[in-house]
Amino acid sequence: MTEVEFWALVTRTEAAQSQESIGQSLKDKLSVLDDEELKAFDKMFGQQMRRSYLWSLWGAAYIITGCDSDYAFAEFRSFLISLGQAKYDEVIANPDSLGQLSVWPEKDGYAYPFIEDYDLIAGQLFEDRTGKELPFMPSGKATPVGKKFSTKPKDLRQQYPLLSARFPF
Repeated sequence: MTEVEFWALVTRTEAAQSQESIGQSLKDKLSVLDDEELKAFDKMFGQQMRRSYLWSLWGAAYIITGCDSDYAFAEFRSFLISLGQAKYDEVIANPDSLGQLSVWPEKDGYAYPFIEDYDLIAGQLFEDRTGKELPFMPSGKATPVGKKFSTKPKDLRQQYPLLSARFPF
């Protein structure tokens, strides 16, 4: 599987696409892949999850939603992957650039940048077909890479000016 093929599979088709629709779309696309392609896809997904396991990104998630658990942070990183390669790469380089995102998925009137179990779809399909689990690929090290963000409002406003303006705390 090439990077181009990977990103074609995971990128949402529209900015306001629902979490459920994104997950179903990926499941439909992955269901036509053979077992080796599913393994390759899962490996690439895991690589992108590890690449985004950064304190700087967690700080952005914290401003947007108050993200305070590893599980929620994994769902946030899945959302970032669904934005496509160009936006994902931009956000990895500068998490505050998320403040420029024009459309946010919402739940109860609040930004909800999470996709539940997006990172598990390939494994579930593989297991349903073969009765075996895909090789375990951790989504990150024991702790995120980089310096942990400060939760002090002054520090957050300084480090994330665009996000702080968009999501005041």
